[in-house]
Amino acid sequence: MNRIKAKFDELKKQGRKALIGYLTAGDPDIRTSEKIMRAALTNGVDILEIGVPFSDPTADGPTIQAAGQRALKAGANLKRILNLAKNLRRSFDNPFILFSYVNPLFSYGYEKICRDAVSCGIDGFLVVDLPFEESDELRRRMRRHGLTFIQLIAPTTSPRRALKLLKHADGFVYYIMVKGVTGKRQQLDDRRIAAQITKLRKIAKIPVAAGFGIGDASQARAAAKQADAIVVGSALIEAARGGKLKSFVRELADAVH
Repeated sequence: MNRIKAKFDELKKQGRKALIGYLTAGDPDIRTSEKIMRAALTNGVDILEIGVPFSDPTADGPTIQAAGQRALKAGANLKRILNLAKNLRRSFDNPFILFSYVNPLFSYGYEKICRDAVSCGIDGFLVVDLPFEESDELRRRMRRHGLTFIQLIAPTTSPRRALKLLKHADGFVYYIMVKGVTGKRQQLDDRRIAAQITKLRKIAKIPVAAGFGIGDASQARAAAKQADAIVVGSALIEAARGGKLKSFVRELADAVH
């Protein structure tokens, strides 16, 4: 069974929601990045999104942009990132998602990245800037290698288009809670988000994860009341930079679980 489905099934039996953590691979360097990811997994992250740094991260806010620049400056590339994932896989059974823009994957080669990702313990891809209508070339190869394609749903996605996208979704659907780029928000519109997630869950046959904007345990707890999982990225990176990752992950895990 795919590790993503197995993890959600396990948590559902326990009456718990999933904590999904995003961290930029190679920030501030590959060795330190691996240590940070190990700490996140050890202290409560259920599913790890391994971020591939990219020179033009149009969907990301200042925190992840800066993390990507540090990683690229330190020499991060897909080959080194996959090796990082391989090292982590020796110690953890948690699902790993490769979170990337399409250009690095296309440049590496779709067939090659799918083959190499599987051999290194990756369970799925989330490609933030790949329109569904242009994704078949990659998705066909992913299916052949047993990889899960994680679908994004924006707050501006119409119900008709959401239905179309969800017909082909697997693993979980990632609901983007706010318009704009990634990054912590001081306040989230809990009522609107709850209403949107409720509508999405009525048509989604797979778990719904909510992300973009969550910055603390209180916001995570509120989102987890409606969603099956919550995603935290920028706030994790900031906590790691401040030497507070372990305690912050524990706070989030307590709130979500």
